[in-house]
Amino acid sequence: MSRPEDLLPPDLYYNDKTSRSYTTSSRIKNIQAQMTYRALELLNLQSPSLILDVGCGSGLSGQILSSDPNAPIQIGKGRKRKRDEDEQMAVEGQNGDAVDGVEIEDMDEDGSDEEDEEEEEEEEEVTNPGGPHTWVGLDISASMLSVALEHDVSGDLFLADAGQGVPFRPGTFDACISISAIQWLCNAESTEETGAGRLKRFFDGLYVSLRRGGKAVLQFYAKDMAQKKMIADAAVKSGFGAGLLEDNEGTKNAKTYLVLNIGGGDITGAVSGMEGVDVEERRKGKVDGGRRRGKDARPQKGSKAWILGKKDRMERKGLVVKNSSKYTGRKRKTAF
Repeated sequence: MSRPEDLLPPDLYYNDKTSRSYTTSSRIKNIQAQMTYRALELLNLQSPSLILDVGCGSGLSGQILSSDPNAPIQIGKGRKRKRDEDEQMAVEGQNGDAVDGVEIEDMDEDGSDEEDEEEEEEEEEVTNPGGPHTWVGLDISASMLSVALEHDVSGDLFLADAGQGVPFRPGTFDACISISAIQWLCNAESTEETGAGRLKRFFDGLYVSLRRGGKAVLQFYAKDMAQKKMIADAAVKSGFGAGLLEDNEGTKNAKTYLVLNIGGGDITGAVSGMEGVDVEERRKGKVDGGRRRGKDARPQKGSKAWILGKKDRMERKGLVVKNSSKYTGRKRKTAF
């Protein structure tokens, strides 16, 4: 089965029909709620915060962010309800009459008997820790945002392409979440762009828009390990501390969460004690392999290394730069 991001750009794939179907599907709403509550658990917010929702769509996650923290909500019923509907359809005729003599057995998807205790575990009560939160939504699909407006969501909505950056002032947000969105940034829809460039602009903008000590939890569906590494590396290069957490690893229901942190805290604190967490701490200023990184490792302004580095950056921007020679960066005698 083809992945949606391989078929069309997100603004075309999520047209009016697809956006409404996505929003009204009880199964999708249940899965979205599970992943949103998981992201809030990883953010571990202790008080009402200003949160950026990247790829907010029709506001399914935003409704949870702005919900009452003391009102428990049951999630996990979608799978049971869908299975019951399938079983009912299997034993009914075309005219809607039940077929006599057919007994429904409680079977799992793989054909094995399913215990009632396992079903009870799926129906867990969750709350909105630290909420209610104020949120701002960002999405590229006008159709999705139209559905959100029809539902009168409480957050502010922006029509924007996250691959072109995050258009907010520095230090605006306390935290950021994203559910099933950032894998779309790995695809470029024109020859003038690359997936790596879109990811860089997004993470650079996100780093600036979060306050110092802010966190981000981005859930995404990676096509393969290379794409997962591509996304994580782009975040690290922008200055984030990055931790990868995968739920249901090795199954078709596997979900990957990228936990990010800006200076002022340790990313390992957010995922301490969790299994299957791969933490990659390479922020500027951290010790890496016995040598200092960051400001202390920068070449001195005016030195040959500094000049060559600046010329290299200018060349990558397409600017005309004079050729380097053995005289580049040479100290000149003081003029009389």
